[in-house]
Amino acid sequence: MSSLSGIDLELHPPNYPWSHNGPLSSLDHSSIRRGYQVYKQVCAACHSMDYLAFRNLVGVSHTEAEAKALAEEVEVVDGPDENGEMFTRPGKLSDYFPKPYPNPEAARAANNGALPPDLSYIVSARHGAEDYVFSLLTGYCDPPTGVAVREELHYNPYFPGQAIAMAPPIYNEILEFEDGTPATMSQIAKDVCTFLRWAAEPEHDHRKRMGLKMLLIMSFLTPLVYYLKRHKWSVLKSRKLAYRPPK
Repeated sequence: MSSLSGIDLELHPPNYPWSHNGPLSSLDHSSIRRGYQVYKQVCAACHSMDYLAFRNLVGVSHTEAEAKALAEEVEVVDGPDENGEMFTRPGKLSDYFPKPYPNPEAARAANNGALPPDLSYIVSARHGAEDYVFSLLTGYCDPPTGVAVREELHYNPYFPGQAIAMAPPIYNEILEFEDGTPATMSQIAKDVCTFLRWAAEPEHDHRKRMGLKMLLIMSFLTPLVYYLKRHKWSVLKSRKLAYRPPK
């Protein structure tokens, strides 16, 4: 009987029917708002989003007043002032999301040597994109017979090596959504994946709108190009060259 290797136990994420995967489908902005709530209340304790500022939420998932209120909940170290000293102030729309740790060394020390990745572009940086992140969040289970996992690690068949330092981050009713949506594990994972897709690709909706406009423009330009080809170049295409030797 041949033994199983680690790669034999690794699962590839299935292809989920995301509502924004269609050629003209936009992101679910209500889901983005719920996904931000999941990040803020669950993920932000360990994971940073260095490339996302509070102003990016305006007009996408929150109004300007709501985004300002979220920013003001954060105490930001700023300065120096006129006396050369640093000071704290309420956050502003231009401030980026706060980091959970001051430096990578502190992050490793708090997580048994593992460095929690920044989530700004995690969907674009992982093979499988949203499918992988969703499967990872919902795929924790007991290891199969014969597979040993260290005490501080957790078994997840979708993670390379199947042993991950992150404990299961979500479960049913871990939070209450502001809009009353039932906070099941799959709903939480789906919403945070949609939020992370928007964070990694904020131009998603704009790109698809521009693509539709380009298709409409090309539908008008194609007959014109065909006319130019058939009629303007017809003189060159139909000409006949005759050689008349000198007498």
